[in-house]
Amino acid sequence: MLKNQFHLLTLRRFLPLFLVQFLGAFNDNLFKNALVILITYRLAVEMNMNAAIAVTAAQGIFILPFFLFSALAGQVADKYEKTGLIRRLKILEILLMGLAAAGFWLGHFYILMLILFLMGVQSSLFGPLKYGILPDHLAGDELIAGNALVGGSTFLAILLGTIIGGLAILGEQGALTVSLLVMLTSFAGYAASRTMPPTGAASPGLVLNANIVTESFRIMHQARTNGPVFHSIMGISWFWLLGATVLAQFPALTRNVLGGDEQVGTLFLAAFSVGIGVGALLCHRLLRGLVSARYVPLAALGMGLFCIDLYLACRSLVPPAGAELMTVMQFAADSRYWRIFADCILISIFGGLYIVPLYALLQEKSDPAHRSRMVAANNICNALFMVGGALATMALLASGLSVPGVFMVLGLTTGGIALYVFRVLR
Repeated sequence: MLKNQFHLLTLRRFLPLFLVQFLGAFNDNLFKNALVILITYRLAVEMNMNAAIAVTAAQGIFILPFFLFSALAGQVADKYEKTGLIRRLKILEILLMGLAAAGFWLGHFYILMLILFLMGVQSSLFGPLKYGILPDHLAGDELIAGNALVGGSTFLAILLGTIIGGLAILGEQGALTVSLLVMLTSFAGYAASRTMPPTGAASPGLVLNANIVTESFRIMHQARTNGPVFHSIMGISWFWLLGATVLAQFPALTRNVLGGDEQVGTLFLAAFSVGIGVGALLCHRLLRGLVSARYVPLAALGMGLFCIDLYLACRSLVPPAGAELMTVMQFAADSRYWRIFADCILISIFGGLYIVPLYALLQEKSDPAHRSRMVAANNICNALFMVGGALATMALLASGLSVPGVFMVLGLTTGGIALYVFRVLR
């Protein structure tokens, strides 16, 4: 049994993949946030556009390829050798980042949106490879540790990419700085992929179905016939709905409810990302390498309870009345906010504890010949849940519900899911 999960970072069968996925997630978020900031502060004004609508469109454009290409990506990942495919995708990323550099240099809105869509395509193709290849390189008692490291580092990459992208694009020579960063990161990702050991093709005789609609329904039906896989997919998708909703509401929570400036918002984002990593690493220690969902109901209950507690903690606060926004130091010095900040951290820690076993179960319980297609089915459901969550949140806010009220709804729903998971496990 693996005693120390960080031991995996010394192994050639894991470290290169870890670096490839970390650098890819970092690059995606660096580019996306630089583009969002550029749209908000410059391009929307120049083109007489509504910045909020343009940013929302950008988010939708990045998610759209997961609906369109996940089914095809799963087939390709099952049919062909995965390491070679990953290297080809990293070459594609280098080409896309070269176009992105040109788009930033020219400041051309539509070129940058096209690149964002193509990056979504590349990410949708990479997803089934990233999670499908882990069981090929890791032993059964290493799956929890591998997923913990991948899951925790993904949120760290999101955090770093978001912060660095926003800071870089606003500095002097911002376009040049961002262009150099995305190009260097993509080259580093390709270099890491060159050291990955090869794997065999899981299903070399598979006949590809180019009809994305029929294939999407087919792989979803296939997932539905495998109980553990389907329940894992549903659980993972709920986590991404909750996580995406929480992250989307942090700016409004810190600005309009707590009266904090953008640095306070960044502090909450950092705490949430680090908390996911802590929970993911804790999961390996608790399960000791065993692929099991025994702690999933407890983790779901924890997420739900601390979402509700965040709502209760916010009820006693008086909204800021146009005064200057709090700095991080002022926020830290006021004990009224410590409970809210602790709730944020605990939601994310339980989130990490919740998500890691579900990914490991999805991988272990899938037929190896269909594993990547099951990951593709998961990606489709994740995208559906995130879009559905965004629409539901918009409807709740439009009906007059407060931002803390959204956390209350999330908490109650997640608590119900915890009870459902407990019944399934029984």
